[in-house]
Amino acid sequence: MNSVLEVDDYVGISFWFATAVMLASTIFFILERQDVKKEWKTSLTIASIITGIAFWHYLYMREVWILTKETPIVLRYVDWIITVPLQIIEFYLILSAVTIVRSSLFWKFLISSTLMLVFGYLGETKTINETFAFSVGLVSWLYIVYDIFVGESSKINKNSGNPSSQFAFHAMKWIVSVGWSIYPLGYVFGYLIPSVDINSLNIIYNIADLVNKTAFGLAIWYAASSASLNDKD
Repeated sequence: MNSVLEVDDYVGISFWFATAVMLASTIFFILERQDVKKEWKTSLTIASIITGIAFWHYLYMREVWILTKETPIVLRYVDWIITVPLQIIEFYLILSAVTIVRSSLFWKFLISSTLMLVFGYLGETKTINETFAFSVGLVSWLYIVYDIFVGESSKINKNSGNPSSQFAFHAMKWIVSVGWSIYPLGYVFGYLIPSVDINSLNIIYNIADLVNKTAFGLAIWYAASSASLNDKD
């Protein structure tokens, strides 16, 4: 087994690149946390935890790929089962920082995101039929998209009257809808087309993690910084 990253191993390069970006993002969010208002600190803390957990798992996932050229399914889903619900919870935290929000919204987001991941894992490990697992996961994701665009959370955000939280909410909802659509694309390329392409699967998943974890945190940071600057003015 070769433990050296080859110059034409584009999947391995994408793993290494993602590892570096996750570490840089984590450090950035931690340093910036001290300069924002108190009600935004928890959101930035969670943003740093998300990228920090991803960095830790990417250290191992890149080694699995380089040594075996196999998809690190278990490690990837361990990462997602922690970080994806945290991303969804950010919607609740941002709304609750500026207005009163029912706890049921928190549980709806948490359950939907967990179902999406559980069935994704069951499909990728072929524990159950891949198409059925994909369908259940897709419905769970679409429910979240529905809620943040036209459902309860969308209405709460619209009525909050807080420009900074509304910016963060809108940015995050587009990441969850457009950015998260990259994951089903990877699943389709990896499992639902006639010939399984693990190279495309892993590159697509790595790109999705970069966009959805780092951009997600940057949207929160920008909103938090704007809110803090406006108060100083």
